[in-house]
Amino acid sequence: MAGLTAFLASKGIYFLTAVLLSLGIYGMISCKNYMKKLICMNIMQVAVIFFFLCFGQKTGGTIPVQVNGLLGARHYINPLPHGLMLTAIVVSLGTTGVGLALLTRIKEKYGSVEEEEIIRGENKFR
Repeated sequence: MAGLTAFLASKGIYFLTAVLLSLGIYGMISCKNYMKKLICMNIMQVAVIFFFLCFGQKTGGTIPVQVNGLLGARHYINPLPHGLMLTAIVVSLGTTGVGLALLTRIKEKYGSVEEEEIIRGENKFR
């Protein structure tokens, strides 16, 4: 048990990331409310961003700016994952905005964002 505790303490952020990803996937599958599905999609996106940011970290690393040649390149943290995740955050905001706009139109047309009610309402229009 002590070994598991030590492992989770050293790799806790990866465990948290796996829990967030699992929670998002479970919510996407089990929820019948489209708003809840959108929230779970955002939780999954946050989990992926956490994973990449943690993957890009280095113990004892520093920012990749050379100051009077004090440190070599092996001490620098790779800036690429951080830059990519900034882009992922912007894309996440965009997909959330489009999703909210679609949910607004669905609510106006069908009067609900519940999956069963929308399916019943769709059968009325046929």
